[in-house]
Parts: sequence; C-alpha cells; structure tokens
Amino acid sequence: MSTFRMEHKNPEGLFQSKAFSQAITVSGKAKTIYIGGQNAVNASGELVGPGDLEVQTKQALHNIATILASEHASFANLVKLNIYLVSGSDPRVGYKAFLEIAGELEHPPLVTVLFVSEFARPSVLLEIDGIAVIEDND
Repeated sequence: MSTFRMEHKNPEGLFQSKAFSQAITVSGKAKTIYIGGQNAVNASGELVGPGDLEVQTKQALHNIATILASEHASFANLVKLNIYLVSGSDPRVGYKAFLEIAGELEHPPLVTVLFVSEFARPSVLLEIDGIAVIEDND
C-alpha cells in the first residue's frame, strides 16, 4: 500500500482537459524529483533534430523518461511540466510527440507553456523541466 497520495484536481467551474490537470495535491511520505531543463541533446552531447520541433520534443521527453526511470518513476508520476518553446513554434506538434512518447495519461500533470525568443544554444527549439513524486522508501 502506498504511503503517499497524489490527487489530481479539476474543480467544477474550470476547464476539464485531457492534456493537463488544474491542480495536484501530494500528501504522505513522498520523494520529490526535480527535473532540470531538458532539451534535445542526447547522451553524447549532440543536438538531435536541428530545426525539427517534433524530433527535438521526442529527445527531450526521452531524456525526461531516463531521469524518471533512474528514480523508478514514470510519466504517471509527473506533477508539473514547464515547457519553453521558441516563439513561432506550434505547441500542438509537441503535444502530439508527448502522446506518442508518454501516452494519454489518466491523470495528466500540471502544464505551463511559455514562448521565448531563443535559448543559449540557438538551434534548440524547446526545453522542458518538471517535478515528479514517488513513494519515499527511506
């Protein structure tokens, strides 16, 4: 039996989305995983998919999946994602890639999407950071 509880809240009077939740509460004995900004750089330090938002999104999500797996977590454990896109990018392309990589989550995380003028590495089109929660076994 889990020693923590994560409740996805979509209060009446707010938009009900399949892509994101409106609020999430976490209580009990939990471990928080803070995921630093992930872009399309692979394990060799190479940028994957220059100029291709879909390919870059998939690589960033692969990086996030690797971080989650290293903590025995999955996309289902995500509480919050912040997605930064270069201005002019179509967020629907990223959402399509998310569905392909993570699947349609029964309880999606909180999501904030921001547009930025550029990143430190000009050919990067997006960056994603996040927070996940798992049971604390310590």
